[in-house]
Amino acid sequence: MEQADQVIASLKASKAPGSALAAAALAHSGQQITFDRDYYKIGYPGGDIPSNKGMAADVLVRCYRETGVDLQVLVHEDMTENFRVYPQLWDAAGPDTNIDHRRVPNLQRFFERKGETLEPSRNLSDYKPGDIVVWSLANAETHIGIVVPGPADRAGELWVVHNMGAGVKWEDVLLDFQPQRHFRFPAEAAK
Repeated sequence: MEQADQVIASLKASKAPGSALAAAALAHSGQQITFDRDYYKIGYPGGDIPSNKGMAADVLVRCYRETGVDLQVLVHEDMTENFRVYPQLWDAAGPDTNIDHRRVPNLQRFFERKGETLEPSRNLSDYKPGDIVVWSLANAETHIGIVVPGPADRAGELWVVHNMGAGVKWEDVLLDFQPQRHFRFPAEAAK
C-alpha cells in the first residue's frame, strides 16, 4: 500500500482531469471486498450495499462519490427521463435506484450520453488516469475499471483499478482484455 500512497499523493497534487478519480480508485485498491452482484435495497441518494461487498460497478460508484459525484443519482435521473434508451436486459418496468447504477451496461450507456466517448484502443498512449474502460471478456460479460498510473517503479505505465471477483485490485491488465468502450467523465463536468 506504500507504493499506492506515493502515487495517490502525486495524483492529489496534480490538476490534470481525472487525477481525483484515479487517486480515489487507488485508495480503494487492495480492499478486501467479497464479490457480490446480488440485489440489495439501499438508500437514495448516497445508497450503497455493505462496504465489504461489491462488484466492478461498485468500485466506480464509490470512487466517484469520493470526488463528489453520485452516480446513483445521475444514472437514476437520466434513466427516469430516458428509460427506453438504456439497455432493456432485466425485464424492469422502470428505473430502480437500488440497482441501475450497479450494472455495467447502464453505466456504459450513461457515460455514452453524458461523458466524452473515445475510441477503444490497444494503444496505451490513448489512455489517461481517470479514464473509464469497459472490456468484453471471454465469457461474453462486460467489465469496467478505472485507469490509474502504475506503481512508483513503473510510474510511466497505465494500470487499472477494478474488481473482477477477487477484491479491488490495482493491476497491469489494461490491455489484457478487449477494450470495448473508453470514456472520460470528469467530476467537474458532472456537478
